[in-house]
Amino acid sequence: MKTSQKITTVLAATALAVVFLFGQAASAQQAKAKPWPVPDKDKTMKAPTKPDLATGKELWAKHCKSCHGSKGLGDGPKNASLKTFSGDFSTAAFQSATDGELFYRTNKGRDEMPGYEKKIPDANDRWALVAYMRTMKK
Repeated sequence: MKTSQKITTVLAATALAVVFLFGQAASAQQAKAKPWPVPDKDKTMKAPTKPDLATGKELWAKHCKSCHGSKGLGDGPKNASLKTFSGDFSTAAFQSATDGELFYRTNKGRDEMPGYEKKIPDANDRWALVAYMRTMKK
């Protein structure tokens, strides 16, 4: 009986190790996002009014945090299941995008990233989300 318990324990530990290592390898194999061009007319768009950061933070928690993480580092709980890394919003590369580019990408989405034009119908709310993304810079 003791031998079978030891074998069961060793097999269970081995299975857990394999699952853990596979999970680590899977997340390490996420594709880097390909360039995301934005039409010139959209690059220069600006918020029509001063965006409300509190609204942006609330919308981030509801719609974005699960993939992008609470601080926009791309470490949300759903990120590991994505084919493409969701991005690090604190980087200079991300923060160098214009507000219009961020607004366009948030509206339209692509691949695994949904578009939020219909999910967040108020454009001022989507601008608030863009303003909140700006708070994530290093």
